[in-house]
Amino acid sequence: MTTSCVTGGTSGIGLAFARALASRGDDLVLVARDEARLQAVADELAAAHGVQVECLVADLAERPDAQRVADRVGDSSRPVDVLVNNAGFSVGAGLLSSSMEKHDRAAEVMMRTVVLLQGVAGRAMRTRGHGTIINVASIAGFVTQGHYSAIKAYVVTLTESLAVELRGSGVRVCALCPGYVRTEFHERAGIKGSSIPGPLWMDADQLVADCLRDVERGKVISVPQARWGFIHRVLRHAPRSLVRRLSGMLSSARRNESA
Repeated sequence: MTTSCVTGGTSGIGLAFARALASRGDDLVLVARDEARLQAVADELAAAHGVQVECLVADLAERPDAQRVADRVGDSSRPVDVLVNNAGFSVGAGLLSSSMEKHDRAAEVMMRTVVLLQGVAGRAMRTRGHGTIINVASIAGFVTQGHYSAIKAYVVTLTESLAVELRGSGVRVCALCPGYVRTEFHERAGIKGSSIPGPLWMDADQLVADCLRDVERGKVISVPQARWGFIHRVLRHAPRSLVRRLSGMLSSARRNESA
């Protein structure tokens, strides 16, 4: 039996991964902060797909909690075959903010914990000669919209670097870089999304299906949906001055939407 671990597995893209992995018969280790919601999702997936679902209540901004998850991922007696580093959120603070609280929390969850968990998983999987690590990044990592963009750019480079270290080991590594996805993410961040054209929105379940297909094909960077693939190529090859100008326009549209 395959066991998959998903952080932030009770909502949005994480929940879509949990559903997809359970539907193919994977047992699950789900990580989230909200114990009641975590148990409800676990019960639903276990009943729907006949799989075992283990719940880990953890706040990944707290290092002892993150280490507990790492210990579970690295437990050789109960191997994790697939790791999805998905937990994340909008930073919610500008780069000129006088407070570091939100920046520190974002860095702990979306940078340090990703390094910790992918490292533990990578070592264990390399020893076994197989496994999959998926780090959820974002197309935002290719624009310049504050700390969130910088974090996701870091995750992309981190994933590519891990793929280099694990080349030839039998372990597959992939950075998922979605565009706008219809989840709770934008609502929690206070982003209405009315300024975003309808065709640019993605369905979370289809996004995950496309990502898992890209993993099977050996892609290290997955940008599902053709229109986002085109946008990704433009952003990677456009002059940085143009990327900054476009990023400024997007930021202005978002501010006007929130006004």
